[in-house]
Amino acid sequence: MRRWRFGGTLNRTIHRSALLLSVLAAVVGGLALAALTWWLLWYLLGAKTETPNQLDLTKIALSVTAGVGGAVALVVAYRRQRDLERGRFSEVFGAAARQLGDADVAVRIAGVYAMAGVADEFSARGRRQQCVDVLCGYLRLPYMPDEGNSHLVSKSQRIEDTGTAVERIYNFRQNDRQVRDTIVRVIGEHLRDSAEVSWSAYDFDFTDAVFEDADFRYAIFAGRNTRFTDAMFIGSHGTSFEKARFLGKRITFRGAMFRNTTTFDHAVFAPTEVAKPDRDGSGTTFVDTTFGGTVTFEGTEFDGAQTDFTRSTFAGDRTSFANATFTGDLVTFERAIFDGDRVTFTGSEFTGARALFNSVRFYAESCSFDCAHLGAGSRWRRSQEISFLRAELHGKVSFADAVFAGRSVSFTGADFFGAISFRRVSFDAREILFERPKAWVGVHFDWDATPSTKPANISPEPWPPTPAENPELTA
Repeated sequence: MRRWRFGGTLNRTIHRSALLLSVLAAVVGGLALAALTWWLLWYLLGAKTETPNQLDLTKIALSVTAGVGGAVALVVAYRRQRDLERGRFSEVFGAAARQLGDADVAVRIAGVYAMAGVADEFSARGRRQQCVDVLCGYLRLPYMPDEGNSHLVSKSQRIEDTGTAVERIYNFRQNDRQVRDTIVRVIGEHLRDSAEVSWSAYDFDFTDAVFEDADFRYAIFAGRNTRFTDAMFIGSHGTSFEKARFLGKRITFRGAMFRNTTTFDHAVFAPTEVAKPDRDGSGTTFVDTTFGGTVTFEGTEFDGAQTDFTRSTFAGDRTSFANATFTGDLVTFERAIFDGDRVTFTGSEFTGARALFNSVRFYAESCSFDCAHLGAGSRWRRSQEISFLRAELHGKVSFADAVFAGRSVSFTGADFFGAISFRRVSFDAREILFERPKAWVGVHFDWDATPSTKPANISPEPWPPTPAENPELTA
């Protein structure tokens, strides 16, 4: 009790001190304004100095007092209004949070809309971000999809362990799938251009969240950080980020798991440019991400400092980056695995400084880079490096009608084994290396019949390349 009284007394003392300082500032400001006005009138406007009589002095004193009093009243009214708003926010925010924690599903759904209403009503950035954090935090709570529609609140399980019977009781949030679907829908509606109140400029942290048939079509994520780290995407209808825009400093799907059909068609990844000392972790990140189902990035734009698909796995029946554009300074698919039936980069464009496919494994039945532009060779923008160093190209891989441009293109140490076509390719880069391949089986070029017609910028000489006895190379 004494601690509480001491804390309450301290808070009141701080509050009164802050109010006193505000009033003093208003008084000093009022007097300064009065003095400035006097100076302007009597000196700048050429007024003549006369000795004021007692009546004039009284009028001046009353005017200054009235002005200062008005300023003080405004300060007190402002502080009182701010305190009232703080109290109201605490009240409605707490009520919405209690609803979200209720055992009854209907109350929790009402809590979702109540929390969204609080966020819409209070436009102060910190308060709205607090409401958004609570909704994201609910999605990060442990969730068992198999029990998402369960009316049960608990389940017991009896386990025999080394001759000893152990009974475990699992608690569930009743019908939690409906609540989570409501949260995702409410967030999605507030991220679209049609939203009456937009939440796009705020941070969203979905780390470890589970999404079922998430619909983020046309959503705009423009906050500083958008995190889907280790999130899981499931559901029979699929996940959609179609035409979504990611415009913040950091966009990360690191470690995420996509188990259903997923589309990022015509999405835009354009992270905000940051200063060089602050570039760590910025950009678009799909590091260690797993796509277990069909995924499409058709017509998607990847911009910003870097786009990182390092160690990502594409294991679905179909993976498509058709007509996607990669304009960032660094694009990397290093050590990525492309499996499944069909992978296509048809018509895609890599025009940034570096595009790295080092140690990537193309294991799909067919993989197409047909008509792709790998590297930019214009006067205004020239790619420095396109690298397939130590890449494994197995099965049917086609670069037909593709364009290799820029300064350097390297397939050094790559493993060519299958039906790999470089028919009608434009080799426009300054140097193109096929040195020391691990294997050279089933590779086809336009000059196979007449090696002497091979372009001079392609090495090695003589042609075709001889597989290296020791294919292990350093980067």
